[in-house]
Amino acid sequence: MPSVGDISKRLVIGRALRSDRLDETLLKKRIALPVFASDALSSVAYAPDEIFLTLALGGLTAYAVSWQVGLAVVVVMITVVASYRQNVHAYPSGGGDYEVATVNLGKHAGLTVASALLVDYVLTVAVSISSAAQFAASAIPQMRGHEATAAVIATVFLMGMNLRGVRESGTLFAVPTYVFMVAILGMAAWGFVRLGLGSLPEAPSADLALSTEGQFETGFTGLAAAFLILRAFSSGCAALTGVEAISNGVPAFRKPKSKNAATTLALLGLLSVTMLMGVISLANATNVRFAEDPATQLIGPDGAPVGDEYVQDPVIGQLARTVFDQFEPGFYLVAAATGIILVLAANTAFNGFPVLGSILAQDRWLPRQLHTRGDRLAFSNGIIGLAAVAIVLVLAFDAEVTRLIQLYIVGVFVSFTMSQTGMIRHWTRLLRTEPDRSNRLRMQRSRVINSVGLFVTATVLVVVLLTKFIRGAWIAIAAMAVLFLIMKAIRRHYDRVRDELDEDSSDASVLPSRIHAVVLVSKLHQPTIRAISYARASRPAVLEALTVDVDPVETRELVEKWDLRTVPIPLKVLASPYREITRPILDYVNSIRRQSPRDVVMVYIPEYVVGHWWENLLHNQSALRLKGRLLFTPGIMVTSVPWQLQSSEVAASREEGSAPGQVRRGG
Repeated sequence: MPSVGDISKRLVIGRALRSDRLDETLLKKRIALPVFASDALSSVAYAPDEIFLTLALGGLTAYAVSWQVGLAVVVVMITVVASYRQNVHAYPSGGGDYEVATVNLGKHAGLTVASALLVDYVLTVAVSISSAAQFAASAIPQMRGHEATAAVIATVFLMGMNLRGVRESGTLFAVPTYVFMVAILGMAAWGFVRLGLGSLPEAPSADLALSTEGQFETGFTGLAAAFLILRAFSSGCAALTGVEAISNGVPAFRKPKSKNAATTLALLGLLSVTMLMGVISLANATNVRFAEDPATQLIGPDGAPVGDEYVQDPVIGQLARTVFDQFEPGFYLVAAATGIILVLAANTAFNGFPVLGSILAQDRWLPRQLHTRGDRLAFSNGIIGLAAVAIVLVLAFDAEVTRLIQLYIVGVFVSFTMSQTGMIRHWTRLLRTEPDRSNRLRMQRSRVINSVGLFVTATVLVVVLLTKFIRGAWIAIAAMAVLFLIMKAIRRHYDRVRDELDEDSSDASVLPSRIHAVVLVSKLHQPTIRAISYARASRPAVLEALTVDVDPVETRELVEKWDLRTVPIPLKVLASPYREITRPILDYVNSIRRQSPRDVVMVYIPEYVVGHWWENLLHNQSALRLKGRLLFTPGIMVTSVPWQLQSSEVAASREEGSAPGQVRRGG
């Protein structure tokens, strides 16, 4: 009978899916677009805000260059999209920038890209959710002061939806994403029609003036003006976040995967630049005023600052109120669609982060648990981990987008730049051995595209670092460095354990006098061989090894190696279509008990003995869960067989060297 916990789990995430239904979760282009492009599309809701509030420091004169800043962002967007279309064709396996950098530039470059992307995915969730909370608070006064709480609730909601699977969350979120596209494009189109007819009114903030910083009081010129324009440009480049998610998510597309991913990228670029320039152009046409500190920067008609009582709506909110001044439902449609898309923008990260985490875990840079698919065939541990870290960030910065945006986009442009460098080396390497002229021309064209992409993204990265470093970007860089070191440490640990556990036949013929062995097998290495020897020494009436088939490839390799080594006991493979380990073993040992109620079933479980607390997080999780269930099963005896890793021996010697009371005893 299912427990209350199982029932609750099914209500939240749905029924478990069999492993052989993985192909059913693949996405069509019309679903993949909102799944992977919602982040880039949603940036239309805050990228123009960041451009205008940065230029506001230079006064109204600075607003005149906003459209040039927007065009510069558009050029970068088109270049990056064209470059990534080469990536998805060359590397369709889903590793994205990480794979490109690792293969062509080395593992340290790949790890740098991975660190940057992981940090950027977390910031994507934090910025998008916080922006949605602030947008909602501007529309619902009762929410003001509770933005962080609302952001946490929205993050938990997204986590729950993504635990249900990529296809289910994508289908649910597709409708509001398309509604947002229609709302913004429709607002822009109607606004330009009214502008052409001469009936477009000014924005509600058009009668306000802007105070200028001291260095701009004599005019918007000189190095200060150039630096301010660069700051506005770097903030506006937030519109490019999410482009890389499609290259990481190619395996989620239906066949032909690369072609569908490239088409989705092109649609993403076209929609993003159209909406971005539409919003910026309309904002200039309606004389929108938008400032970082409206209470002091915005000057009323009486010549005095507007004060704290003034409520500043986002740029899109002001435009919707202006364009649809005679059609109120249009305003509410734009406002609602924008608020929802800002929440859903984080969904791009919830799809990209777990996949990248799974690849890194498979390469032993992150804990192996991140490579495990959950009941709904999603990488559940990665989804939960992303939500947890994002919530911490939202609470730490009190859901203030202006503070969080300074940390943003550094990571994504690091990955952009290194990815383009890797692609140039990729095409150069292939050109050395490609004899066909048509293929060479195609590769040369691709190399030119990636070269232009490298120049553009590297330039933007330098601008971002120069303009944002002291304003908070250093935090993101520090986080990348810390994550880089953590992943290096995890890889060293896994490599050390692998070398230590490499199979050795020296224990195969030794029959210990004591039984401390196992019959549960995951791999054929030293602990397994020792376990078999101990089990044979115990002289049971029946002895067999058990393994659970959660990964067909690994199971097939284990069986082949088992036959090759001629291990002296049979290996029984238990099917597990839902990738569970504990339940198949429980069902099997219970079936033995039912056949022979007087028999005692002895289950041997291997456990690593480690010397550091954090190593426990990387090992023994499945063994602990299984042991906990078996201990409460009547007629089942459980024996844990320890395998001491070198770190445990170091810890033991350390404890022996400083035993309690040793100094007092004079030892």
